[in-house]
Amino acid sequence: MQIRDLPYSDPGDPDVRSGPRFLFWLGRNQLGGQLKSLSWGLLHQLAIAGLPVTVGLAVQAVIDRSGGRLALAGGLIVALGVLIAVGDTMLHRTAVTNWITAAARVQQLLARKTAELGSALTRRVAAGEVVAVSTGDVEKIGWFVEALSRFAAAATALVVICVGLAVYLPSLGLMVALAMPVLALAVLPLLPRATRRADEQREKAGKATELASDTVAGLRVLRGIGGEELFLGRYRRASQEVRRAAVRSARMWALISAVQVLLPGILLISLVWYGATLARDGRIDVGQLVTVYSAATLMLFPLRHFEEIAMAYSFSRPSAQRAVRVLSLHRSAQEATVEGVTPTGDLYDPATGLMAPRGQFTAVVCGDPDEAGRLADRLGGHAETGEEDEKAAAAAPSVLLGGVALDEIPLDAARAAVLVQDKDPVLLSGTLRELLDVPSSGLVTADAALEAAQCADVLSALAQASADNDGDPMRTRITERGRSLSGGQRQRLALARSLVTDPEALVLDEPTSAVDSHTEARVAAGIAKLRQGRTTVAFASSPLLLDAADRVVLVHEGTVVAVGNHRDLLRTEPRYRAVVTRETDDEADTVNGVGDVPALKSDDVPAMKSIEEIEERA
Repeated sequence: MQIRDLPYSDPGDPDVRSGPRFLFWLGRNQLGGQLKSLSWGLLHQLAIAGLPVTVGLAVQAVIDRSGGRLALAGGLIVALGVLIAVGDTMLHRTAVTNWITAAARVQQLLARKTAELGSALTRRVAAGEVVAVSTGDVEKIGWFVEALSRFAAAATALVVICVGLAVYLPSLGLMVALAMPVLALAVLPLLPRATRRADEQREKAGKATELASDTVAGLRVLRGIGGEELFLGRYRRASQEVRRAAVRSARMWALISAVQVLLPGILLISLVWYGATLARDGRIDVGQLVTVYSAATLMLFPLRHFEEIAMAYSFSRPSAQRAVRVLSLHRSAQEATVEGVTPTGDLYDPATGLMAPRGQFTAVVCGDPDEAGRLADRLGGHAETGEEDEKAAAAAPSVLLGGVALDEIPLDAARAAVLVQDKDPVLLSGTLRELLDVPSSGLVTADAALEAAQCADVLSALAQASADNDGDPMRTRITERGRSLSGGQRQRLALARSLVTDPEALVLDEPTSAVDSHTEARVAAGIAKLRQGRTTVAFASSPLLLDAADRVVLVHEGTVVAVGNHRDLLRTEPRYRAVVTRETDDEADTVNGVGDVPALKSDDVPAMKSIEEIEERA
């Protein structure tokens, strides 16, 4: 894989059983790149290892006053210099390629998982953690993949050098060969503590990133309620905890570095003392001493890779574990079994008994907003399941569209058939035209969707927002997440985007919660008109929207308990009335005849004004 070939056509199916298994899977899937990097690394390391031999030949040639051997040694040094330069250049090139391609693979996997889960992702994992995984954690995972081949080359070179020295000069070579494993493994007792401290630092840094991300996302609200300083104080404390954890981690790594300097220094001092004694006694030549000493000195360079791979693993393992936590989430416990099917028909949830007939506008009332959000996700096939609850997910019945289970059709077909607009939809940065340029049936124009969502005032504001758009609101850029717009404006633009898509079934979770009552009445009428003949489900408790629906369903404690139109349910169903009118328990008791006031008859409850009457008054 070359960088120019990115992105991958298929990033693969990762092993998400654990962080280390995920790292091994990444390395195995880049075996070709790893072997290239290993080959160039061996060339680089062995060329460096050859320098002591040529230097020893040169020194001995000077002592023996042999010009021919000195010229030969000089030529070998030049040749080794060329090999070192080529090997180092290509090693860096292939290692960085491994780094970038591994990071790109992880980012593609995360992007694919995000697209698969949709809004359910941030309900299972904090948004800040997803950001941390896709930025800093991806870089650390790539670092380990990149360092792996260089470590393998360094370890191989050390073995070759130790064997060569033992054969070349056993008296000193065996001393070096026996000392090298001690030098390489001396830091192992310190690694568990260093790893724990690094994990603690990464965990605290991840939490600080989550806090910062959430604070920035809600900055406007925090300023409105005067909570900005409170959250900034929390972030200051979190950042100080990260700093202290980083210092503790750095102390351990400094100790490891000190050990890797101290022990080789002791080896070199012992080698020089013992080698000088042998040379003085005439048992070895000076050139041989220079060769062995130079080789031992240069071996300190590949030894550094042992420290680097330990650091890379300790930093990448928790990062890989966080990536696994995201990648192990699943859309559902079942696999798609029906190919080439785009179902049509009634939308039915067997778990609750909720039925949304084809071509009708169905409003759903839930007393618990969280229950409404979970049910909306279920209707779209966004099952919030992970490996820890796959058995429960397998036992839960799938939502049916036209009698076909959404879990049994391919993901893209399910998304095209049923679109769920979350309670807090996100607007991506870009122009309004780009915002509305989404996959659609082509039957609903952008102008029609904007009109149905009552976006006239939004278009006027956007037309005046920038001098670069020539008065065309469609060319005005919308900031990230639509932060330059009010909550009601963002909500209506998101609704227009959903209406443009024109899916077979559209599920809206509180689509008018951020607009005033007059606008809400017009939006409800616009949805009913534009979606005529298409299946629409709206989770709401507003009488204005409920009155515009063809049928209303009351869901209580996860089960459908009443079905009818808004006015009938308001008169006959106390639980429905309690949710819609926000009456207290005492008021409900009074209405039902429990208190001192006589119970009201159904005819005594005034009907809600129609949308037409409200529009006339507006």
